[in-house]
Amino acid sequence: MKRAVVLMFVLSLVLCSGCAAFRMSVSEQDPETAKPLDAKYDASDLLGWATDMSQLILTHPFPAADVQGKPIVAELGIQNRTKNHLDMQALADTIVTKLMDSGKLQFANTARRDELLKEQGYQLANCTPETRNNIGKQLGAKYMLTGSLVEIEKQSGRQVRVSKKENIYYQLTMEVTDLETGLIVLRKQHDRMRSASKPLIGW
Repeated sequence: MKRAVVLMFVLSLVLCSGCAAFRMSVSEQDPETAKPLDAKYDASDLLGWATDMSQLILTHPFPAADVQGKPIVAELGIQNRTKNHLDMQALADTIVTKLMDSGKLQFANTARRDELLKEQGYQLANCTPETRNNIGKQLGAKYMLTGSLVEIEKQSGRQVRVSKKENIYYQLTMEVTDLETGLIVLRKQHDRMRSASKPLIGW
């Protein structure tokens, strides 16, 4: 009788813990300090790379000494040279935001040029000379900011093992090019290697 009671008690504990394991759990985390769940690109990379790359750019002797005031830069995108679909615009936007927050650089709004031209055309046709903005007064960028992200993935080979291991290497390269001369005035690289392993049996 006692054995039956103990068995029922243990069984009830297993069932209760099993039910709890299948319940959804939600918690708030700091994206700056949240631990990665795997070796692939994630929010920690976006935030960390943007911080590191913006610091590398700002600590470089840029712009040239003869440039007066804050240099105007046109951000023209980061190439995704990985095999996965990654939001490179989000990474570029975060880098630009950090560079602008430094107060050392200005950025032309290249992403909204069509909207700017449309609004200027509307003002030219419908607004009075006193209220419309002057046409043809946009400031030209002196520099162009571009970049690329490459990925190298390596998985463990076939052999007797209980887990599968993978290494994923990323290299982010950013360039600043002088639009007048075509010379690269700055190039910085940021590397990241992350390893992860998962059991061959389980979920």
